[in-house]
Amino acid sequence: MSHSLENGVLVITVHRDPGGCGKALLLTQISDLVYVHRPAPVVIVLEAPAAVGAALDVVLRVHRLCSGLRILMSVATGNAPARRALEAGADRSGVRLVIHARADTAITSTAFAAAA
Repeated sequence: MSHSLENGVLVITVHRDPGGCGKALLLTQISDLVYVHRPAPVVIVLEAPAAVGAALDVVLRVHRLCSGLRILMSVATGNAPARRALEAGADRSGVRLVIHARADTAITSTAFAAAA
């Protein structure tokens, strides 16, 4: 995992699936970043090896955290089945999870939405 700030957006890139054993650690690391950088909006980029299994579960849990904190959150992944799984599993009771196919689009639209 790596992270940066781009246009006022916290961009977290997950490079590979953490597996069952690393899921809790990844969730803790991302949650800590969200708390440290709040109220900055968040984009999680799932690279191809990370767009499966445990990483998807972590993204959905982070979305619930961001929704509770009223923080905008988007996800970017080129993996269409992963985008469908995230859409199906997203919490609909709070801030909507926006899912993009490209990271640059996700960052730009999230920064624009946060500024509006």
